Amino acid sequence: MTDTQTLMERRARLLGPNMSTFYEEPVHLVRGAGAWVWDADGRKYLDCYNNVPHVGHCHPKVVEAICKQAGTLNTHTRYLHEGILDYVEALTATFDDPLSTAIMTCTGSEANDIALRMARAVTGKTGVIATDHTYHGNTLAVSQLSRTNPPPGAWDNVAFVTAPDSYRPQGGETGMAHARAFAADVEARIAELEEKGHGLSALIICPFFANEGFPTLESGWLQPAIDAVRRAGGIVIADEVQPGFGRLGTHFWGHQKAGFTPDVVTIGKPMANGHPVGGVVTSPHIMTAFREGFRYFNTFGGNPVSAAAAHATLDVVQEEGLMDHARAVGDHARDGLRALAGKHACIGDVRGSGLFFGAELVLDRDTKTPATAFTKRIANVMRRKGVLLNFLGVHYNVLKMRPPLPFSEQDADLMLRTLDEALAETPLEA
Repeated sequence: MTDTQTLMERRARLLGPNMSTFYEEPVHLVRGAGAWVWDADGRKYLDCYNNVPHVGHCHPKVVEAICKQAGTLNTHTRYLHEGILDYVEALTATFDDPLSTAIMTCTGSEANDIALRMARAVTGKTGVIATDHTYHGNTLAVSQLSRTNPPPGAWDNVAFVTAPDSYRPQGGETGMAHARAFAADVEARIAELEEKGHGLSALIICPFFANEGFPTLESGWLQPAIDAVRRAGGIVIADEVQPGFGRLGTHFWGHQKAGFTPDVVTIGKPMANGHPVGGVVTSPHIMTAFREGFRYFNTFGGNPVSAAAAHATLDVVQEEGLMDHARAVGDHARDGLRALAGKHACIGDVRGSGLFFGAELVLDRDTKTPATAFTKRIANVMRRKGVLLNFLGVHYNVLKMRPPLPFSEQDADLMLRTLDEALAETPLEA
């Protein structure tokens, strides 16, 4: 059996340096089923992290759909085929008007790249606003939207606003005062882009602010910022790669939970349960402006096998009631985390929605000092104990749990017992 060190050496030699892995002791996975994965030594891990296998690792209906279509036909969309049409029809039925047309891609990065071009096509402007702790992909254009992993040679048509933080809100005020402070930041960045001659084409956000640490924000919180963007003639792009497809439990899409309708929605990762599929959903007006302004074709986007995988995944979410399941299990898990907060003073805040939840860890609740190094240690202790989760947030001190949707209350209880053990045995040190 290939050992970890040999695999790491081969990765560096064949794939190049700086190919990141999770955990101090990387996991060599060989099999998955439901909310569980197994490593090369046969050890079983509870997967509390991976949203790519959205309806569970190796769901039989998705596997069957891929195999059946791959054994029948696979080509691209310059030939007519019902598969992509049937899927887009079913997909757009989950959106509110006027979001009724779609482009299929292979990744969320491609989807966000297209969204930026749509914004340029419909506004005639080039300025973009993102938060200062987000991630929207790795094409040349969308990599410019990251301040956490900035590319060489930053473009000056991208402006950044401070990521919202419900635990430490801007100006020290919560609720709509916090929302207005965020909107004022957006307005200031709009003015900067106008002064530079770029104007505003779009505000691009994850409506759940996932990478920012998924702060607790009430419905309507974003409206003042959205109003500012639209007054300036820009559009709003909602990156639903992480919160979409029922994960949040209360709504099928993150923007619906946040209480607004975006102009463009981008989707990816969980869309086809691991098959490489992404997409852009928008209105006929914006789609027409894009199609007239840009020549775009994607050889593999929306191919029959991808469409079959995506359609099967959507069917499973709806037929198995996984959105309601996510709400119930997520509520149970957060209740358990709040109970742990009564035992462990390092848990400063519990937050999330549905099966996207976690806890912010601090060195001191009064000062809210981020326990960044401690949080990383906890993630690694949990991995050694057979539970896979990770961390993110502005200070990288928010434990992130985003399991496959079949994750059960029993799975949540196992995670909670293991986390209780990990917190009890790990010294709270900076």
